[in-house]
Amino acid sequence: MKKRKSKKFPVILFVAGGVFLIFAAVLLAVQNNNPPIAQSSPVASGHDEETYPEIKRVTLDDAKAALDAKTAVFVDVRGVDAYAMSHVAGSLSIPLADLETRLGELDPNQWIITYCT
Repeated sequence: MKKRKSKKFPVILFVAGGVFLIFAAVLLAVQNNNPPIAQSSPVASGHDEETYPEIKRVTLDDAKAALDAKTAVFVDVRGVDAYAMSHVAGSLSIPLADLETRLGELDPNQWIITYCT
């Protein structure tokens, strides 16, 4: 009498592979529906406002009005390369790492608006 090989192993392997593929597809779908944390805005989430409550936040409309009326100095605190790629017209480039040592370049009596994006 011949012994028959069990066909259960390939079936189990096939089913486990299918379950794994479904699980991977679900994870991928969930990941694509949730934007990475790096894309969320700290101001929108309120983290900076809680960390630095003494710093007044400026709305985009107020910043645009100040830019148009030339009533504020805009300081880009990103790196020099990022500033060279794009910046607010007329803004100063003072990278955040240099800000403390270069504060003397700014008039404390002027409205200073810093930005980094």
